[in-house]
Amino acid sequence: MTTATAPLLPASGRAFWQESLFSTNPVPAPAGQADQPDHAPASAAPAEPQDLSHTWLVAAEIQVEPRVASIADFRGSFKATAGQRVEALEVYCKGCRRPYDDVKGRPCEEKVDNRHLIGGDQSIRKKRKLPPPPKGVRIVPGERIQRRGIGAYMAGVTRPR
Repeated sequence: MTTATAPLLPASGRAFWQESLFSTNPVPAPAGQADQPDHAPASAAPAEPQDLSHTWLVAAEIQVEPRVASIADFRGSFKATAGQRVEALEVYCKGCRRPYDDVKGRPCEEKVDNRHLIGGDQSIRKKRKLPPPPKGVRIVPGERIQRRGIGAYMAGVTRPR
């Protein structure tokens, strides 16, 4: 049911705001509703603490028959037999992608701040160095490339392959 067809309840404050959209005379907001958004309750309860626990994954090595290998290659998954031994290659966190031994007992960095996944703080990180050109080579600047507008689009569409 949309807002236009739903009955508007005066207690929610939505009726006043919707009616005030179409009124010719500006009417002051009801007491206590001037700075409250529609979706926030009048008395907001304190937020629950954020779950900072890790989500552990195990990279495994499982020996299978050729028939099961072809199914796994085609579908991307397969069913293992009951009682089959699985060798764990690595245990790591899905969020922060760090090994179990390095981060056990600490909160997950991805849920706190995931800057380490993008190479650190971008404002203080060193810029990438360009490799030096080979000896005896002179770099000649090319013409300016138009990257915006219809001209850039047409250049990309009509470019021969």
